Amino acid sequence: MTARLRLDAARCTGHGRCYTVAPDLLSDDEEGFVEQRGTDLPVPGPLLGQAADAESACPEMAITLLDAAPAPTTTDGEP
Repeated sequence: MTARLRLDAARCTGHGRCYTVAPDLLSDDEEGFVEQRGTDLPVPGPLLGQAADAESACPEMAITLLDAAPAPTTTDGEP
């Protein structure tokens, strides 16, 4: 399953930390807000680190990383 970065437009206040730490995924608009706000952005595997950094950097918690790879389990279903 492909990871997605959810950008909540209602919570975004334009701090700009997200597009600073994830320049290959996010950019700013003419008002300084993340341009992709209000969307679920697909995240290619090599950019998962940037996506996680963007989620952590947002002081408004407007960014959520969804469908990241689950933790591996053993054959008996235990983590």
